[in-house]
Amino acid sequence: MSVSVKSTVLATALLATHFSVLAHVPYLTPASFEPVRGGWVSLDAAFADRFFVPEAVFDNSRFTVRTPEGNTAPLLAVHYGQTRATAEHKIEADGTYRFSTGLRYGAVFHTYEHNGERKSSRDENFVLPAGAKSIAHFQAVTRAETYVSKGAPDQAAVSATNEALELAFLTHPNDLYSDSTVRARLLFNGVPLASQEVKLYQVVKGADDEKVTASLRSDNDGVISFQPQQAGTYFLVSRYRTAAPDTARVPTYSYTYSVVLEVTE
Repeated sequence: MSVSVKSTVLATALLATHFSVLAHVPYLTPASFEPVRGGWVSLDAAFADRFFVPEAVFDNSRFTVRTPEGNTAPLLAVHYGQTRATAEHKIEADGTYRFSTGLRYGAVFHTYEHNGERKSSRDENFVLPAGAKSIAHFQAVTRAETYVSKGAPDQAAVSATNEALELAFLTHPNDLYSDSTVRARLLFNGVPLASQEVKLYQVVKGADDEKVTASLRSDNDGVISFQPQQAGTYFLVSRYRTAAPDTARVPTYSYTYSVVLEVTE
């Protein structure tokens, strides 16, 4: 589906009521979408309610970069603080680089009903009380990404990884312009996801009145599209809950994928 983004709408923090247990959205954002000072790229990664004000560090994952040659490598430096992770990487060759936090296996959540009350727990050793009814038991699996290009953008780093939840861009993510159409395919393990929601936000740092810019829904081929009418930074996020692998310690995984993009005039 195609959604026209209103220029008067500001960015928002994500939180629909049914995702209240997963209050913070993950992001990975570069200081610049082009390398500076000899090819260096600096990035911040965190969980937050407002863009981009870090509240919880993005940790317990392997930060990587996918190069114009299609190879994947660890970042040169990642530093972990209390509220955010900061990363640095030097790029040499021209082309597009896909930066990723990697998959983070986070907290285990239990939602249950006991004595007529709905309750929740993040205790990994939680045992369902006698007489309680389990409503949900899942683990959060999170990945945040962004793209940086040196020189002319190219395609090798943009192709799908076919791992977990992701957006594979059909329009180059470093070649986006206002009043054009941005298209991407939502995939899970390489398979298109139809009729899945993707939240779109135009990021305005420090905005007090944060609201979702558009709620997109993938078509039968997993494709979402939108038309930004204003230059700036955009944030897309999607969630998908499905059965966990047989080897997992929980019956369900709740996947979250996010990506930060820049739209120019």
